[in-house]
Amino acid sequence: MANGFDPRATARPQPGMAGVGTESVAFDAGLRSYMLSVYNYMTSGVLLTGIVALLFANSGMAAQVLMGPGLLKYVIMFAPLAFVMVLSFGINRLSTGTAQALFWAFAVVMGLSLSSIFLIFTGQSIATTFFATAAAFASLSLWGYTTKKDLSGWGSFLLMGVVGLIIASLINLFLQSSALQLAVSFIGVLLFAGLTAYDTQRIKSLYFHVAGSDMMGKTAIMGALSLYLDFVNMFTFLLQFMGNRE
Repeated sequence: MANGFDPRATARPQPGMAGVGTESVAFDAGLRSYMLSVYNYMTSGVLLTGIVALLFANSGMAAQVLMGPGLLKYVIMFAPLAFVMVLSFGINRLSTGTAQALFWAFAVVMGLSLSSIFLIFTGQSIATTFFATAAAFASLSLWGYTTKKDLSGWGSFLLMGVVGLIIASLINLFLQSSALQLAVSFIGVLLFAGLTAYDTQRIKSLYFHVAGSDMMGKTAIMGALSLYLDFVNMFTFLLQFMGNRE
């Protein structure tokens, strides 16, 4: 770790300790169960978002709300950010049940917001991009989970890249440059690919701090939120290259 303390190196029993084999097996089983919980939350959230997006788009309401005048479209666009901020800054004060409810509510409002892609791109290209993203995400997350390389140094670089990406996207709202949009999308795919591996290793390492505590449920939800955001952002940026417009 960046601060010199690596829980992966200190949490395991030391050689020569009694019962080390049993403790190691139990510890590994606990880690697998924890990571499975994270992936289950993340996958369920993505599926819920997709279902809501498809239903909202097919209902005709998405075209009326998101493509028309009024404040409601801005509420839908920025509501996911509000949920992320509440979860990120208030997780210590929230109960596990409340954090779960906020996560599912976040997935729903993200579905409302992302329904616009069904108005812009063909269903076939959306499906193709989704499965391509899923394959890439699975590979990157598996690598982040299994690699012996310490990825903690990537964090600052990747987060700075995301900030730069947001600034460039805001600038392009006024410039409306197709070249800048393609550049932003290309860099976005690379950044969130890196974040997928980085976040997976970070979530795995965090387990060594919270194992056996009442924080496990909440940290699993926050880990799922991080991976969810990596997946969705990688998907939307990749869609700019693979998506065929209606």
